[in-house]
Amino acid sequence: MAAARTATAGMTGHGGHDGHGGHGAPAAFDEVYQGRRIVGKPATGEHAAHGGFSASIDGKELHLMQNADGTWISVVNHYETFATPLAVTRAAVDKLRGAVLVPIAT
Repeated sequence: MAAARTATAGMTGHGGHDGHGGHGAPAAFDEVYQGRRIVGKPATGEHAAHGGFSASIDGKELHLMQNADGTWISVVNHYETFATPLAVTRAAVDKLRGAVLVPIAT
């Protein structure tokens, strides 16, 4: 699995996507990373305001936000930026180190 990991921490480029669906939107993903199932897909409704993408770790929502420059952050990695939703979700798994993600109350 380590070979599949991309080093994106601290990246500020947006990789040519606008994050709001349609052409150039971030790619959906569904994979097992470090023993955790991570899923990401374009979102609608309440999630669309935060970049139009939703992600989960083991079925628990990971709150993602897209910055004005196109980079991504999460509630787990709030002070690090990542180029894609996949990269920020993988980084959250790394940061959790096996802990269960507890969804934030809204």
